[in-house]
Amino acid sequence: MSGDEILYDSKGNVIDDQYVAEAVADVHHAIDEGRVPVPTSRRPGRPSLTGDDTHSPRVSFRLPDELRDLAKARAAAEGKTISALAREAFERFLRGS
Repeated sequence: MSGDEILYDSKGNVIDDQYVAEAVADVHHAIDEGRVPVPTSRRPGRPSLTGDDTHSPRVSFRLPDELRDLAKARAAAEGKTISALAREAFERFLRGS
């Protein structure tokens, strides 16, 4: 690829440094939110939630856009990930508190 060559994605967007940085950030967010499965056998990943060396089980479910947007805003306001917010809400619900 020459320095003057312009690349486009399938939707006609120019692929430049900002495009790549935003795409990488989107992938990181998707991983953090559990929307993208990540193999754990080749890299260490996050610490186990059980406190030992075992793999923490994963639970996933679908949401309407409106509820996901509310969760995203609440998580951002509280300085945490949607996953952390969901774990806390799920635990409160199941423990009845």
